[in-house]
Amino acid sequence: MRLIIQLVICILLMSCNLKNTDLKEQTKKLPNILIFIGDDMSWNDCEPYGSKVVKTPNIQKLANEGISFDNMFTSTAMCAPTRQQLMTGLYPVRSGAYPNHSEVYDGVKSFVHHFGELGYEVALIGKKHYGPQDSFPINYLGGLQHDTGFGGKDINLSKINPIVTGDKPFFLIIAQNQPHTPWNRGDSNKYKDEDLIIPDYMVDTPITRKELSSYYTEITYMDSLLGKTLDYISKANKTKNTISIFTSEQGFSFPFGKWTCYDLGLKTAFIAKWPGIIKPNTRNKAMTQYVDIIPTLLDAIGENPNEINVGISDPNGNTGFDGKSFFYSMIGKTNNHRDFSYGVQTSRGVINGPKSYPIRSIRTKKYKYIQNLSHNEIFYNILTAEDTTRTGYLIYKSWLKYAKNEEELNRVKSYKNRPFEELYDLENDPFEKTNIAEKPEYFDIKNDLAIKLKDWMKQQGDLGIETEMKAISRQNRDGKGEWFPFEQKINSKG
Repeated sequence: MRLIIQLVICILLMSCNLKNTDLKEQTKKLPNILIFIGDDMSWNDCEPYGSKVVKTPNIQKLANEGISFDNMFTSTAMCAPTRQQLMTGLYPVRSGAYPNHSEVYDGVKSFVHHFGELGYEVALIGKKHYGPQDSFPINYLGGLQHDTGFGGKDINLSKINPIVTGDKPFFLIIAQNQPHTPWNRGDSNKYKDEDLIIPDYMVDTPITRKELSSYYTEITYMDSLLGKTLDYISKANKTKNTISIFTSEQGFSFPFGKWTCYDLGLKTAFIAKWPGIIKPNTRNKAMTQYVDIIPTLLDAIGENPNEINVGISDPNGNTGFDGKSFFYSMIGKTNNHRDFSYGVQTSRGVINGPKSYPIRSIRTKKYKYIQNLSHNEIFYNILTAEDTTRTGYLIYKSWLKYAKNEEELNRVKSYKNRPFEELYDLENDPFEKTNIAEKPEYFDIKNDLAIKLKDWMKQQGDLGIETEMKAISRQNRDGKGEWFPFEQKINSKG
């Protein structure tokens, strides 16, 4: 099927010289592309990924009509690095966008260049968290860079209508702010604190219940925005010729989620619908990463992602994507894609963060191996910094107080104090509670993964702690990017 699809598209695009023919006529058959991003949302907090609590009818409808990927990962559990790896097909250290609120190196090309050259109208509404402008010349439709929680402001989805109803094929990203904190949208009466079932990877405390209720409420609110977005496309009679994608970005901002290399931070929901091409109500276990998305979408429309120049080279001189197409998986022809996915956490520069606490990880379908390169230091951020005005700290403090046994207490403490190496058997311990790195029977597995992680870091130009210490220089702190309404006075230690 894939060859037939690509043959048809190639006949339309390649047999005709687009420079010498009417571009408008040639682009009529190109599929539109929609990517709707859930902000700071754990992959399993929606119906298609097993939640029996959170109501997400529109995400579920999309899953019923498309394919759900069970092993999609971002490589960094923070907003700016995650979004820019999706848009560039490059891992964070290589692109330069590795700390939070960062931007890529000058010269990096993004999906805007690759799809704009093919005649697409490339637009985004909502949160930017990308830069510089030359690398992301997006038709920006407005929105908030942060959800401050004041005034009830939100994105105005009506602004996408001219894009959706236009003559050009569109590549549209809906980068709304939910369920990023503060959790203040929707009707919280739908999720009573006392009725919630607390996941066993969290500690059951009163404030956990209260905040989880608000978080779930905001996911349901976000789901309604997805429904409205899909309605605009439907009313424009473009559903059949649109690749519609929902993804949940990195994990929630409870402990062991965002700002970590655990699966609660790096694993993400990814659902894609393309009528007539993607088989409805299917799942795929192929291991995929955010850097693979743009190569896959280029492949889907008949372009060869292996021939794309991304604007910069890696240490080996490669000027192509770090990602690779999983189009065969998308159309259900294979359940295999990657053997490994990688994680890179830069803690320097986060709010109330440490001077240096780089974390690197490599994952197979069965094992996760993590290196904490500054393990002799204490890991801290807004969840652990002793600030009683911040809900995150109050949650973490309550976990220390209400841990039901010594095993649970030790795990909570391990959020701040970590060994150099961590290894988890994901088949038997999916939420990474038991570190088996020091068990002799796993030494061969651990050492093999350590070698492969080192090789990947070398290919990325990643020098570990040395790279971490340069993180501040990669952040957009000059005011040009409108990214720092409250982070300007960042903790001097971070």
